[in-house]
Amino acid sequence: MSQTPDTPSSSSNLRAIAQTFRLIGWISFWIQLVLGVVSGIIVLLFAIFNQRSGSPSNNPGTGFGVFLAVCGLVVLGGGIYLAYRYTRIGNQLQSSNPSNRPRKSETVQVLRLGLWVNLGGTLVTLLGAQAIVGTLVARSISPQAITTQFFDPTRIISGLDMLVVQANTNTVSAHFAGLVASLWLLNRVNRP
Repeated sequence: MSQTPDTPSSSSNLRAIAQTFRLIGWISFWIQLVLGVVSGIIVLLFAIFNQRSGSPSNNPGTGFGVFLAVCGLVVLGGGIYLAYRYTRIGNQLQSSNPSNRPRKSETVQVLRLGLWVNLGGTLVTLLGAQAIVGTLVARSISPQAITTQFFDPTRIISGLDMLVVQANTNTVSAHFAGLVASLWLLNRVNRP
């Protein structure tokens, strides 16, 4: 970025890259933040209402799945921070002082970190979703769920169970938005 001399064409190119960083960074930041907050609230509600005395007992797979969902949300916090950092890089690139601008290698390193953070978060969240959906499927197809003579409340799939699946989907979508933003910016930086 700051490795090229300030010619009119490189200055306009640098300005365009800076604007792209700011725009994509803010879009990614807000998408990830909104989806992360919604997912966090849903997982928190699940944790609160699942501890009540009248709630059906939890399957160990659901507990592990929710743990992985929370881990995915924590990693999403890192992705949100990196999206905000992209906006700061955009501001630094617009600096009139070339020594205040980040070098291209530093910028690429931050973008690669964003890729790895969001890929890791996607993996953890997908593993959590698999564990939760697996336990819900097992509860729904068990023989006790089919019989009507003996009512077992632990076999009922509640709306709160489905909301946790939705929370995982939101978290995966947030990580996907971070991945797209990082790839888009990496492509823009490496374009000749």
